[in-house]
Amino acid sequence: MNARPLLNRRLHGLGTTIFAEMSALASATGAINLGQGFPDTDGPEEIREAAVHALREGKGNQYPPGPGVPELRAAISDHQERFYDLSFDPETEILVTAGATEAIAAALLALLEPGDEVIAFEPFYDSYTACIAMAGAKRVPLTLRAPSFRPDLDELRAKITPRTRLLLLNTPHNPTGVVLTAEEQSAIAALAVEHDLLVVTDEVYEHLVYEGTHRPIAALPGMRERTVTISSAGKTFSFTGWKVGWVTGSRELVTAVRTAKQYLTYVSSGPFQYAIAEALRLPDTYYDTFRADLRRRRDLLADGLCAAGFEVYRPQGTYFITTDITPFGEKDAYAFCRALPERCGVVAIPNSVFYDGPDAGRSQIRFTFCKQKDVLDEAVARLRQLAP
Repeated sequence: MNARPLLNRRLHGLGTTIFAEMSALASATGAINLGQGFPDTDGPEEIREAAVHALREGKGNQYPPGPGVPELRAAISDHQERFYDLSFDPETEILVTAGATEAIAAALLALLEPGDEVIAFEPFYDSYTACIAMAGAKRVPLTLRAPSFRPDLDELRAKITPRTRLLLLNTPHNPTGVVLTAEEQSAIAALAVEHDLLVVTDEVYEHLVYEGTHRPIAALPGMRERTVTISSAGKTFSFTGWKVGWVTGSRELVTAVRTAKQYLTYVSSGPFQYAIAEALRLPDTYYDTFRADLRRRRDLLADGLCAAGFEVYRPQGTYFITTDITPFGEKDAYAFCRALPERCGVVAIPNSVFYDGPDAGRSQIRFTFCKQKDVLDEAVARLRQLAP
């Protein structure tokens, strides 16, 4: 055998994802899985039936169009206009992807070259790290620090160099739950324009905001032509397994992303695209009710974690809560999460895996609250066993 390692050196250190590891631990121990962010109930029945109808009618059972079915692209265009007053041509400025994960990969592979620098909020969602590495670029962390996790905009300016190609944003931010303010977005946009930077923004939690307001940075002056906006259906409609995501942006940017995307999956999720087209047109009451229900679940779990002894950073958005284990006299989040199923029958995710630095986030762990109320009640009861 060739002595050279089999794995591409750009992916060194990127083994099995922490989500797979902790979900397997939950399965093996019978623990409640508050680690990986997937709901334990399906989304609206009428949307599930729309997928069944598409299957039976033969819609999407063969390869759909490369950019996505026209019905979904039109619905995405209408959604951006309806919620954000942003206009995108469904023929040239919208691309359907296999979830936001493929959209992120395609965007970074398309827009980056070896040696480029990408500034991204740390803690990073793990696919950012892998996709930047596969593009041969260098990630430059802008660390969000507890307790507020607000971005330091002076630090952001200082990190921009002649090699900086792209800002990778995530708002609402996973895992901290921070929602960028209008002032923060304006300052970031001004830096992008000043330094002629591209922006890729992951907005999959756009409808899961409990405090503050989500507004795409693409809506700001000078940003539409330099911003790739990414979202998906999984979090908003609770059909994470369907893997329907999308990209919006200028014709030039979407063409670039599509060039990379066509060599990844080419097409995907055929019948589900028709169903998500209907989902995006659900009335405002759906979005309002869904958000209010998740806010109640957030508060239920946050209060329970506080009672159990965690330091809790209540999120403004997403469906994750970041906590700190220092009050338990613990400092190693990974070891704490490995032991948690045996200690009280609950699984969480160590935030330390989302940081480059060995010390940043070492004592933070993340819980999800996108579960049924009775599951959260039981998890809270189990976690109280940890109380000092």
